[in-house]
Amino acid sequence: MYIKKKLLLLTAYALIVGLSCHPTNAQTQSTDAFSGLTFQSPKEKRIGKKIVLIAAEQEYRSEQSMPMLAKILSSHHGFDCTVLFAVNPQGQVDPTMPVYPEKGKESEFQTHNIPGLAQLKEADLVIFFARLLTLPLEQQAQIVSYIDSGKPIIGLRTANHGFRGRLPYKIDGKQIQFGEQVLGGTFRGHHGNWHRDSTRGDIVKAMKNHPILTGVANIWGPSDVYRTFPENGELPKNCTVLVNGQPLIGREQGGISNPNKIPLPVIWIKPWKTSSGKLARVFHSTMGSGKDFENEGFRRCIVNACYWCTQLEYQIPLKSNVNYIDPYSPLSSGFNYENLGVTPKMPAEYRTP
Repeated sequence: MYIKKKLLLLTAYALIVGLSCHPTNAQTQSTDAFSGLTFQSPKEKRIGKKIVLIAAEQEYRSEQSMPMLAKILSSHHGFDCTVLFAVNPQGQVDPTMPVYPEKGKESEFQTHNIPGLAQLKEADLVIFFARLLTLPLEQQAQIVSYIDSGKPIIGLRTANHGFRGRLPYKIDGKQIQFGEQVLGGTFRGHHGNWHRDSTRGDIVKAMKNHPILTGVANIWGPSDVYRTFPENGELPKNCTVLVNGQPLIGREQGGISNPNKIPLPVIWIKPWKTSSGKLARVFHSTMGSGKDFENEGFRRCIVNACYWCTQLEYQIPLKSNVNYIDPYSPLSSGFNYENLGVTPKMPAEYRTP
């Protein structure tokens, strides 16, 4: 009750004074109608846990990877899954929506919209894959309510800069930063060369027996390594690194290490202490492009993380089944939407390839 009252007060305050990331039309879209995808687990495999996956970024094809992952988690592992998408005013999943208002046309800027966030109330785990969103205050409050619930959190790739402005989330009067504090780091630049280098994931030897790394090997992805802390710095002390990312020259697995780039953490775990003192399990990977998910080792790491986050690590198989349910051929990352073939589509079109 205390948390709910606090969140209501924060939301009311934001509505009165306004936040820098909210234009005047922030409440004009319908925000409650569910338009996502649900994937029920087979009865014989059901483990009684629900995962909500949020696909709401513009560069790394989460609109393709999250339904694929949801199918694996439900069909092979018994998690009931719901995928929520950021949609345009026509209700289409639209990665082409701008994240910044055009200069001189600020009043025309369309806020983002993730219908169905009421699903977070029933979630046992949320996977965030967002980037620079400007959301209605109602939806921000729903997200904050989950983050402060003590339930586990997974953040993928751009989730560490998932929101353009501050969420209405304070603890003891201090503003909470979702990337820096909740996930353990925020995007500070491309350490590897953007869209030129790839990443080899090297398991930290001291952590090789961690449940999340069970059966995980040969992690690689064509996305580059992010820097999430200042040069000569390090991750916060409460972060435990599982995998370091070595930038490779070129975008082929087995490529040569870039001699000018040291490895940096790309996968880690940490706790998050909520306003009521609860400790949530947090897993963050700065890898996660649609093409990264074509790597079996990376998919297995994410699947295992879902078990660990929901405190089911004792059920992690020696080699988790991460085989695709349907063919998976994600489009390439980037913003050149026309050349890449990225167009707005209705959510139902992502149920099957």
